[in-house]
Amino acid sequence: MVVAKKFLLAKHFQGEPKENDFQMVEETLPSIKDGEYLVEAVFLSVDPYMRAYAHNIPEGSLMVGGQIGKILESKNSKFPVGKYVFGDFGWCSYTINDGNAPDRKGPRISPPFVLPDFGNVPLSVGLGALGMPGLTAYFGFLDICKPKPGETVCVSGAAGAVGSLVGQIAKIKECKVIGIAGSDEKGSYLTDVLGFDKFVNYKKDNIDKKLTEIAKDGIDCYFDNVAGEISTTVMKHMNIKGRVSVCGSISSYNFDYVHDPPKVTVPFPYILNKNLHLQGFQSSLYIHRFNECFTQMLQWINQKKIRHPETITTGFENMPKAFIEMLQGKNLGKAIVKV
Repeated sequence: MVVAKKFLLAKHFQGEPKENDFQMVEETLPSIKDGEYLVEAVFLSVDPYMRAYAHNIPEGSLMVGGQIGKILESKNSKFPVGKYVFGDFGWCSYTINDGNAPDRKGPRISPPFVLPDFGNVPLSVGLGALGMPGLTAYFGFLDICKPKPGETVCVSGAAGAVGSLVGQIAKIKECKVIGIAGSDEKGSYLTDVLGFDKFVNYKKDNIDKKLTEIAKDGIDCYFDNVAGEISTTVMKHMNIKGRVSVCGSISSYNFDYVHDPPKVTVPFPYILNKNLHLQGFQSSLYIHRFNECFTQMLQWINQKKIRHPETITTGFENMPKAFIEMLQGKNLGKAIVKV
């Protein structure tokens, strides 16, 4: 008999999420049936998209999210005992699954899969550079921005799970990289450890003046994780036929879109006059190319060309805390909860 702990969305968020918006419950799981397997969570992911999609989750439902778990029992030959699996199982400590995507609403719900061999790379990286953030950075940057050697790349949310990878990939592609983040400590990490060329502290700097100073030849590629006024300002400094990969809009996730929609300057004049190419995307569109991304990212990691910063919170009961702190920008790199 296995007792699973689960976090439910007790009530929809009003502005910034609070710990009492969640409720932890326990559920005794039944014995597995033919075709099923039992997973014990090892690492759980907290990501900005969870805030963006939370309004689609009915109150009282399991909070959405991906995790890496170990298979404890199995009556499914495709999921052997002892293997590790990635699945969109939500915020729960144990899961019974039949190999199919969970039957619930939520973003990026895809079938679970047994993780390939990571070699000497830590298992937790399967939620970062070798997981969804890696997929997002790899295809969102290379397929949409199509960077060329010598070009200038700007990345917002640069110290987060995706942005930190995009900047490093841009350096591999011989680009000049400008990172935008929210503290001088993060800026030092970006430049001194990850190899970014310049840094903008959006909480302290006048972004327009700073970009005028450090991007004198203009910006060719912009990887946008935040939207809002920051992105409007970046587009002002872009070159003709610049490319913008629209990955996220973290700056607006806490807004009430019905009663208090976000108000930002519309960058249409820059888009029009500079002939900018903007494309939004979701990593789920690239799941079928996961092996291509995994192979290249793993090679870069082993070659020390890609670092994979992580902020790990210990204890399943701390899922809400880790989630809230990630949205407040307290994490460096991928935010993860270790059970």
